[in-house]
Amino acid sequence: MTERGTNAYKHHRDVPPLVARAVRTARAAGFAFSCRPEQGRLLHALAGGATAAIAETGTGCGVGLAWLAAGAGPGVRLVSVERDAERAALAAGLFADDARVTVLHGDWPAITPHGPYDLLVLDGGGQGKTPGDTPADPRALLTPHGTVAIDDFTPATTWPPTHEGAVDHARLHWLTHPALSATELRLAPDLATVVGTRRGEDLSGRSCCS
Repeated sequence: MTERGTNAYKHHRDVPPLVARAVRTARAAGFAFSCRPEQGRLLHALAGGATAAIAETGTGCGVGLAWLAAGAGPGVRLVSVERDAERAALAAGLFADDARVTVLHGDWPAITPHGPYDLLVLDGGGQGKTPGDTPADPRALLTPHGTVAIDDFTPATTWPPTHEGAVDHARLHWLTHPALSATELRLAPDLATVVGTRRGEDLSGRSCCS
């Protein structure tokens, strides 16, 4: 969830109708931390590559989920989890007519029984950014060659990447994860996302890529 994300849509009106509805829901609820348009367009594109299932942590009022649903094919399941009960209910209502979408109320591991996923979007837990937030395991949650996206980074200008003058261990975790081929995508001067693809494995379970 991105600070001032909801307000960013004042200047981005060319969005899918479902996204526009979700933005209106967020505004009415006074929720400011929606997925930014730049991130939303990336999610829309990534969702188009899913063949079976997509998961998201941190539904908010459903803006990011709306981008995913707008980009996903008709047979693709979407599961999103939100820890705030009121926001989860608002998002569930928004997608009440879309049988593909399930909105869960709870902490982020609630998505686990519904996987594995072709696309995993970590926006509200599972990133490892805060103390006590254990990073999600791509081996357990992603299909072979599935994709994970972790948003809300500031663009890196050094290696190793830093944040507020210290090594950014959360970002480093994903960029160097042995199960992933990962890179950082700069979406705006102040916004970056780490995207990783789960490596293929040979029959022994070892990674077939280096």
